[in-house]
Parts: sequence; structure tokens; C-alpha cells
Amino acid sequence: MKNIIVLNDKDFGLEPIALNNPETRLASRGIVINQDNKIAILNKSNNNEYKLVGGGIDGNEDPKAAFEREVLEEAGCKVEIDDFLGIVKEERTNNNFVQTSYIYVAHVTEDTKKLELTQKEKDEGARLLWLDLEDAINIIKECERNIKASKYENILSKKFVVRRDYNILVYYRDNYLKK
Repeated sequence: MKNIIVLNDKDFGLEPIALNNPETRLASRGIVINQDNKIAILNKSNNNEYKLVGGGIDGNEDPKAAFEREVLEEAGCKVEIDDFLGIVKEERTNNNFVQTSYIYVAHVTEDTKKLELTQKEKDEGARLLWLDLEDAINIIKECERNIKASKYENILSKKFVVRRDYNILVYYRDNYLKK
């Protein structure tokens, strides 16, 4: 399985500390492309956060099924998965948290235009945007400088999210699109 990137505290200028029975999470996320060749980006406006669509895998849920479910919830779209890009690992030692994300590329087969956002996403001002690839890369990179914590996540967690998704998009552009 291809590792796209492993992010750790050093990437944010922090010294990693020993993990002590860390919280672990499996997730599925990725690049969702609509008929206009635009990419789904979830903007949490109250935190100045821009991120890819996706989220946690429930129980024994298959990673592909989790991705399809998350896309339907956060983007209101049914998709067909085109490819599996690899995994991204986040070692947030200062938060005692490790996350492994399965990364997919998919295209929209149906847009229901109905988002099923969680209370957390609503509280953070979530809204769906469709952006060109380069615009998505740039807005995610830029938001890291001005991102804000929320009552759900500290600033370091938010920075991990946007850095992870920035790296996924750059990997997609530089490796997948040039096949």
C-alpha cells in the first residue's frame, strides 16, 4: 500500500513526544470531481478551514463504503470510485492521537444537493465549495496560516487536517494526473 505522506509534530515545529496508549482512528477521504472537473472542498468558515471531503470509518465498515457514505453526507453526492491513491498517516504525538486515512479519487454520478452535516460541522460553519484543482491547493495552503481552533479541535489538530489535505492534492496533481 502506497504511503502518500506521514505527518508528525516535527512538520509543525514541535518536538514529538512518546505516545501513551494513543487514540487511533481510521478514516476515508479524498478527491471528488464533478461534471465541471471541479473538486469538492468543505469550508468550515468559522475556523477559516478548507478540507477535502471524508471522515471516520465506522466499526468494521469497508474503507470504500465509508468514503462513499462520507461523500454523500458532506457533499450530497453519489460517486463512483476511480482509484485508490494510498494512505496518509498522522502521528499527532502532542495530542496523543494517530490517524490513518485511505485516500480515493472519485467522480460524481448524482448530485442530490442535500448535505447531511454533523452538529460539529454545522457549528463550524461548514459549506460545500467546488473549486478548480489549483484553486483548491492554494486555498488549503493559505488557510493554514489563519486557521482557528474550535470547541471540538485545537489549533494543532486543525493544522494537521489542512496540511494533510494540501499534500493529498499536490500528490494527486504531481503523480496521478501525470500518469
